[in-house]
Amino acid sequence: MRSYFQTLRATAIAAALVAGFAVLPAASAQSTFDITVLAGACANCHGTDGRSPGGIPSIAGRPESVLADQLRAFKSDNPPANTTIMNRLVKGFSDDELAALARHFSQIKPQPLSGKQGL
Repeated sequence: MRSYFQTLRATAIAAALVAGFAVLPAASAQSTFDITVLAGACANCHGTDGRSPGGIPSIAGRPESVLADQLRAFKSDNPPANTTIMNRLVKGFSDDELAALARHFSQIKPQPLSGKQGL
């Protein structure tokens, strides 16, 4: 006959297993990333949606291959001359994330659409 503690232990193990399996879908969902969240960090310098209002270059609408090449160059051990902060910022991104950022900004029109269309 099982003691109270053996039953309690078996129940706790079963509950832990069930809880562990319930977490699996959430963990695998976290392996993907939302590009708009990553791109938000770029807005600090390059402006909302990559449309810079000032002296920092706009990146919206630039060719994906150009953006990807630049991001990889910044991440390399020999970043382009006169690189200010980009080489330090991109070190935290994976190659897949950099490719996704290049794709994201290449698909944004360089200038926001105005409320008025040609009259």
